[in-house]
Amino acid sequence: AEARSMESLEKQLICPICLEMFTKPVVILPCQHNLCRKCANDVFQASNPLWQSRGSSAVPSGGRFRCPSCRHEVVLDRHGVYGLQRNLLVENIIDIYKQESARPLHAKAEQHLMCEEHEDERINIYCLRCEAPTCSLCKVFGAHKDCEVAPLPAVYQRQKSELSDGIAMLVAGNDRIQAIITQMEEICHTIEENGRRQKQHLGLRFDSLYSILEERKKELLQSIAREQEAKGQRVRGLIRQYGDHLEASSKLVESAIQAMEEPQMAVYLQLPGVCLPCRITDMSKVSMSSRPEPGYENMDHFSINVDYVAEMLRTIEFQTGA
Repeated sequence: AEARSMESLEKQLICPICLEMFTKPVVILPCQHNLCRKCANDVFQASNPLWQSRGSSAVPSGGRFRCPSCRHEVVLDRHGVYGLQRNLLVENIIDIYKQESARPLHAKAEQHLMCEEHEDERINIYCLRCEAPTCSLCKVFGAHKDCEVAPLPAVYQRQKSELSDGIAMLVAGNDRIQAIITQMEEICHTIEENGRRQKQHLGLRFDSLYSILEERKKELLQSIAREQEAKGQRVRGLIRQYGDHLEASSKLVESAIQAMEEPQMAVYLQLPGVCLPCRITDMSKVSMSSRPEPGYENMDHFSINVDYVAEMLRTIEFQTGA
């Protein structure tokens, strides 16, 4: 149980960048995750390549990077990583752990890693040609006697260092990609806003054109209506005039016919309409020349040609360089 507790404690004291026990840990505000100061500085420098170091004569500016544990964005002041607060509690826990365990990290697992060919030999060297850990007897007598080897701790530290650098590089690359994505999302939002605004402006411009067309249409329709009414009134007046003449003439004809039916001369000569021939003569002399001239009913002069206007409307285009 004590061994499991120590292993659980080990996992809590491992830096997510270098995968080693924390060295001078710092607190990454506000998410409260820990990193080695060197690892935090590596990630910060990778995410802010133009940041001036503290030893530079120029006034340094702040920067930002993302926590490798939770991806929370950390904003730093002009002091950079050195402006972060050290986690003294974690440092004290590490010191106590080292005193209690008196062994390097993962030592328990390494104590049981034995050579498959030589069961009593610990794996303590690394074959560079075969890229595999092995034991000393394999180098002297076994399959790796002609291979170049190196001490296992040296290869372990080198590869862990390379892995740590790779992790820092990937984390920094991820931060840059995330920054690009954020920038692209902002561009998309701006595009949508600009498109919406321009659509609104375009709609207002065309609404203005619609209003002008409707107003002009109303004016032209009124012109047609005025002439239509004037001509109609004139023709209706002539119709009434000729109708009155026709009615009087019809009555005169009727009176003349009744007079013609009288057989007795004396009675005929005493009739009130004895002067009918004179009245008929006067009626026939009434002028019938007041009539609309030929083509008076024609309204074709109100025709308009909108072809050039339609063509001009079809050429409406956005202004370049506006």
